[in-house]
Amino acid sequence: MSTPQPSPESVAALVAQFETELAQARTARDAQSVRDRYLGRKNSVVASWMQLVASAPVDEKKNIGRYANELKQAVEARWTRYSESAPDAAPAGAVDVTLPGRVPALGHRHPLTVVRDRLEEIFVRMGFTVVEGPEAEDEWHCFDALNMPADHPARDMQDTLYLATPITYSDNDRRTLLRTHTSSMQIRHLQAHQPPIRIVVPGRVYRRDDLDLTHSPAFGQIEGLAVGEGVSLADLKGTLLAFAQQMFSPTSRIRFRPSFFPYTEPSAEIDLSCWQCDGAGCAMCKKTGWIELGGCGMVHPAVFEAVGYDAERYTGFAWGIGIERVAILRYQVEDIRLFYENDLRFLEQFPY
Repeated sequence: MSTPQPSPESVAALVAQFETELAQARTARDAQSVRDRYLGRKNSVVASWMQLVASAPVDEKKNIGRYANELKQAVEARWTRYSESAPDAAPAGAVDVTLPGRVPALGHRHPLTVVRDRLEEIFVRMGFTVVEGPEAEDEWHCFDALNMPADHPARDMQDTLYLATPITYSDNDRRTLLRTHTSSMQIRHLQAHQPPIRIVVPGRVYRRDDLDLTHSPAFGQIEGLAVGEGVSLADLKGTLLAFAQQMFSPTSRIRFRPSFFPYTEPSAEIDLSCWQCDGAGCAMCKKTGWIELGGCGMVHPAVFEAVGYDAERYTGFAWGIGIERVAILRYQVEDIRLFYENDLRFLEQFPY
């Protein structure tokens, strides 16, 4: 398009021509092209007139500049009116539906939550009921009723976090503490219910441990309890074997190693066969073919006596497993601290 010399007549002619071309535009892109030919920064009509100002004689610079500004203002005014009245003009901030969709970033559950939910799901299918209890507990429910004498190492100040305010009962004042295991809720449930009983108790527990690769002063634990007539050690082993095969691998095996817990007799440590080497020995199981999982045993008669059960009539089993322990084994994480640091680079590896 040839550009006429600046003058009042050429200004009027160019404005009229701009309006005509704008009216003939079929799409928003066509209209934008028309606008750029007149108002663009380079090679447009207004830009070429502005360039004439620099090379024009001194006595003509003023007029040329005035005509260029008049043309610019007139074209801009008409473009503004067109933009506001155009039927397909998009409002400010509108979404262009022709663009490809963007997938929003979605949050997901923490890996420890996933493991806890999976644990509860497995045991609920076996007929267990999920119950929860207070994290601030008194020493009778946490220790005395569980056959832990006053001089037991688990009650030492280095292991237990005691609170300043005691709980006052009719007989005496009991010290309060942050529970060291969820077994205290087993006592509360036994006091309020009669056999048969099958419960699992997930929750957070607290101990005076330093935070390192495998220990934390606060961690999750899930305990199980089954009480009834004729409950045996074979029932305990069958329950834990079914759990291991659903949680880890269908070929998992378990074994019991003799141990000691004051609230179970006999007591045992639970070992899980290494699913990575199938018991042959590897770095994961430290060449033993077995991985320690938790503790278990038959409920001690003294526990039944503390809650008023007939120890001659009823038997039961109990077990306890760390939730972080299961997560470490399931996901092969080497540092327990990774679960607590809220590092998205780590947590985003578990999109569940």
